[in-house]
Amino acid sequence: MSGFLQVVTTVASRDEGDRLAKILVEERLAACVQVIGPIHSTYRWDGDVKVSEEWQCQIKSRAEVFNALKESIRKHHSYDVPEILAVPIGLGNADYLSWIEKNVSLPH
Repeated sequence: MSGFLQVVTTVASRDEGDRLAKILVEERLAACVQVIGPIHSTYRWDGDVKVSEEWQCQIKSRAEVFNALKESIRKHHSYDVPEILAVPIGLGNADYLSWIEKNVSLPH
């Protein structure tokens, strides 16, 4: 099977991660979202090195809905420039991938 993605974003709080996860699953843009954290991120922003506590959202989805998924994340995210990275799933449990396929659909 192909066409499956794991999309990653980070958010500022557990509540924001849980809220985003619920939205993405309700919109059928994700079959599952795992909110992991806290994690500590070090990055450059506005010319300064920053360190923040964040939560990572691992989103299981399909490639054909990526643009809609990306736009939904951007719409509901608190960051000006949210991390949105998609990694293709090359191999996986066929039953799990079938479950993703059944629970993710193109927006109407």
